[in-house]
Amino acid sequence: MKQSRRIDPLLDRAQETQDAAARLLAERQRVLAQHEAQLHELRRYADEYGQSQLAATSPAQLANRRAFLDRLQSAVDQQSRNVDNSRETVEIERGRLLLASRDKQVLEQLAASYRAQERQVDERRSQRELDDLGARRVRIAQLAAADGADA
Repeated sequence: MKQSRRIDPLLDRAQETQDAAARLLAERQRVLAQHEAQLHELRRYADEYGQSQLAATSPAQLANRRAFLDRLQSAVDQQSRNVDNSRETVEIERGRLLLASRDKQVLEQLAASYRAQERQVDERRSQRELDDLGARRVRIAQLAAADGADA
């Protein structure tokens, strides 16, 4: 079996790895977008609630409002951390995809090199066969000419 054919299973595996990395990156980007949308909505709601002029009639209501605003801020902070973590995960997956793409490219270049070498060997073999055939014809012609001269 030729070297270029032996590398084909490695190329197939590299393609599968690259495809899997691309799918995982797309999923991580989708999750990041979802987290960013949730963060945007939480911030918008917290801003609206914080700027609203609700009439607080008692200190208890004021305390409840303040506690709710604190919980909203905690939710915004947590979601902000989720977004940051998702961004990091996206960057990690982007790196993995880049590495998988490079690995596949290296294997493709190696396979192309093997194919070029095999083509050269085939061309040399064909040329040698043609040269041998030409030399044989010349010898046959010379022998025929020598037999014709002897007769």
